[in-house]
Amino acid sequence: MSETVDAPIGIFDSGFGGLTVASAIVDQLPGEDIIYLGDTARSPYGPRSIAEVRRFALACLDTLMEMGVKALVIACNTASAAVLADARERYHVPLTEVIMPAARRAVRVSRTGRVAVACTSATAVSGVYDDAIGAAMGVELTTVVCPRFVEFVEKGITGGDELLAVAEEYLAPVIRSRADTLILGCTHYPLLSGVISYVLGPDVTLVSSAEECANATYATLTRAGWVNPSGQGCRRFLTTGNPDRFAQIGSRLLGKFGNHAEPLKNLSYGQVMVSV
Repeated sequence: MSETVDAPIGIFDSGFGGLTVASAIVDQLPGEDIIYLGDTARSPYGPRSIAEVRRFALACLDTLMEMGVKALVIACNTASAAVLADARERYHVPLTEVIMPAARRAVRVSRTGRVAVACTSATAVSGVYDDAIGAAMGVELTTVVCPRFVEFVEKGITGGDELLAVAEEYLAPVIRSRADTLILGCTHYPLLSGVISYVLGPDVTLVSSAEECANATYATLTRAGWVNPSGQGCRRFLTTGNPDRFAQIGSRLLGKFGNHAEPLKNLSYGQVMVSV
């Protein structure tokens, strides 16, 4: 375990969605080095059992800890739901995740108390958003499961007639519930905020779990006195899957991460370094 200010932040996701968290963290903490690990070989996590997700997630988080990170970010709603309690006991570094920050934000911004969350099957089954929002008096939660959203993002598709039709089907219960706030309860979903906002209309506020996680990471490191304001901002992107595909999809979704990829051989997972 590293306790030095100049050590990197470790960011973990099941695939590409956590790049939205990484991007937001880079915007807020440009001096920080980050190591991003996407478990793309076993993505998506959403249809998997909680026990399976827990096993995969802990293995990936262990890998980041072995690399000497000073903080961990679980940039995946499904993994956060499955592993958060274990991770807080297992790792003695600052740890942030995506669920509680997004839930708190949604409760604050809702005008009517009608909140919805769009998420994966595993996140819905876990009931983690019900627990997170249930403590807020007068808030009614509608949950919609949107499994194909991840499929579109993992293919680099963020628009088109097929995606629009799927979004209209998934989001119909949100419209019927008259929710005025929707939590994007998967870090893939902010990449589809255009089509989601189009379907729901301008009166529904979208809360990005990715953006709120970045805010929480900034606050956590500031409180700990571990912000590195003068660092070089080195960014390493690792994947358990195909490095070339990771670089291609990652740069298509978030172009500022560049399009150069180099596989690394010195760790047990397949990896990729993407220039920024």
